[in-house]
Amino acid sequence: MSTIATPDMRKPAAAAADFLPLQGTDYVEFYVGNAKQAAHYYKSAFGFQSVAYSGPETGNKETVSYVVRQNKLTFVFTTALRPGHPVSEHTHLHGDGIKMLALRVEDAADAWRQTTARGGKSYMEPATLKDQFGEVVISGIHTYGETVHLFIQRKDYEGAFMPGFREWKSSYNPPSTGLLYVDHCVGNVGWHQMDPWVRFYENVMGFRNILSFDDNDISTEYSALMSKVMSNGNGFVKFPINEPAEGKKKSQVEEYLDFYKGEGVQHVALATKDIVGTVTQLRDRGVEFLQVPASYYEELISRVGQIDEQIAPLAELGILVDRDEEGYLLQIFTKPVEDRPTVFFEIIQRKGAQSFGKGNFKALFEAIEREQEARGNL
Repeated sequence: MSTIATPDMRKPAAAAADFLPLQGTDYVEFYVGNAKQAAHYYKSAFGFQSVAYSGPETGNKETVSYVVRQNKLTFVFTTALRPGHPVSEHTHLHGDGIKMLALRVEDAADAWRQTTARGGKSYMEPATLKDQFGEVVISGIHTYGETVHLFIQRKDYEGAFMPGFREWKSSYNPPSTGLLYVDHCVGNVGWHQMDPWVRFYENVMGFRNILSFDDNDISTEYSALMSKVMSNGNGFVKFPINEPAEGKKKSQVEEYLDFYKGEGVQHVALATKDIVGTVTQLRDRGVEFLQVPASYYEELISRVGQIDEQIAPLAELGILVDRDEEGYLLQIFTKPVEDRPTVFFEIIQRKGAQSFGKGNFKALFEAIEREQEARGNL
């Protein structure tokens, strides 16, 4: 079964010369304190389905992993069975968080050779995993914080997920909420670390900086951040990189770094073709979203022009709208999905727009600051 996430975006001409051609996001792996409960939450609240399981019953005596999928979007939740294991040490320090951003490639060994030759720090040399369903080749390199990019080659595999896992069948299979694939993943890095990591993605992985935002673009009365969006050659994988900027009070990036105890993935943007339907279902299943004042919608049409959607449902749900020269997008952000104010999700529907909602930054930041203030962290 295919797990590749391929955004419906035009491919730049540079893709032909890409030394690291990426086919999309293969999966996102979370290190968590209780993988069974995390998988159940994402099935119940987000509409994922059971796919595969690894644990003592499959010969894995150290960790347990549950794999869930919705369309081309695959999440893996992994927990350690004993204290002192690297997974349990990770969750002790960071809380539940994203460890692996796994990228689909044609040749995982070549991806590792290309990136390590350009200065990438090896996480995992190419390894071939085999079972009765075929083989998967995996390699990986380190990126910011303790985050890892795995390269996954699965063209010769027909199993549920990969060797070491068995199919996970469940009698509880809630319907999909319409989530399709990973649109982009945002990383938070420390003070003055954005540009070094931009150079990492340029030099090691062949990405391009396609958009930049400074503290004049992303700021409120109290806080600010800077961001640069990195994209691979064909545009299937996009990694915005955020760093704090000077402000009167603590920014959302500083709060994240404080509670996550380091750099890491701040949020994953999940694509849908019907954001009103998707967000309605997510809300009804208990997912909490940031809310903007009703005044945001009073001048929406004058700001972004005519859109296909009715304003009333957008206002009721708190969905934001922005336009660029290629079209418009609709987006909304969940509140943190962990007890620590760290990881959250963005739900996004693109109707031509290739940007990231610059016109919504002020409203979004003010909504985040209201939550920070309620937590006593502004």
